[in-house]
Amino acid sequence: MPDTSQRWRLAGMIAATVVWAVMAAFGALACIFSPLIFDRPGNLMNPLAWLSLLLLVTFWIVCILAPFGAWVVFRRGQESLAWAAMAAPLAWLALLAAVLQFVPG
Repeated sequence: MPDTSQRWRLAGMIAATVVWAVMAAFGALACIFSPLIFDRPGNLMNPLAWLSLLLLVTFWIVCILAPFGAWVVFRRGQESLAWAAMAAPLAWLALLAAVLQFVPG
C-alpha cells in the first residue's frame, strides 16, 4: 500500500494533467486566432511576430505531449524529471508572454 506522500504526489500529477488538458483546449482556441498577430502593418516582417506565432500555435501540442512524457518518466521512477516535464508548458507559456511583449499590436 502506498504511503501518504506517494498518494499526494500521484494526486499532484493527476491534477497537473487535468490543468494542462484544459489549457490545451484554450491553446487550440488561441491557435485559431493566432494569425491576428499580423494585423498591424509591419508585423509581417517582424521576426518576433513569427516566433510568437510559432509559440502560440505549438502551445496546445506541448500541453498534450508534456503530461504524456511526464507520466512515462513518472512510471519509471524518475519523479524529478517527471515534474520537470510537467512544467514544460508553463515555461512555454512564460516564453510566449515574454516574446509577445515585443510584438507591436
